[in-house]
Amino acid sequence: MIYALMLLAQAEGEKPADPGIFQFAPFLLMILAFVFLIILPARRKEKQQREMLFNSLKKNDEVLTSGGIIGTVANIKDDEVTLKIDESSNVRIRILRNAIIRILTPKDQGSPAGTDAVKAGPPPAK
Repeated sequence: MIYALMLLAQAEGEKPADPGIFQFAPFLLMILAFVFLIILPARRKEKQQREMLFNSLKKNDEVLTSGGIIGTVANIKDDEVTLKIDESSNVRIRILRNAIIRILTPKDQGSPAGTDAVKAGPPPAK
């Protein structure tokens, strides 16, 4: 009973300051600064690079898809691209334009270290 009275007396006395949101304000400001100074500019730059890639895409370009498929552009529609995979058997696939991650240049095709994908097939003869 005395313990309850002591708690009641303590509760009626001076109340400690409520930290509330002011305790987390510096942390929130750092997160906002990080978002506005680092994340948003990086997203804008990436979006511009993707738009430049899609605008420079043309027929007969050698491209790499996000799935690792390397093919030649045969046809371009609004959001769809037809790729020729194999010339001899006339294999073609339709993919979304967003699946293209890079246009390969002749120097990329010459060196295996220049591409991110591994081409399927038998190992090279030594």
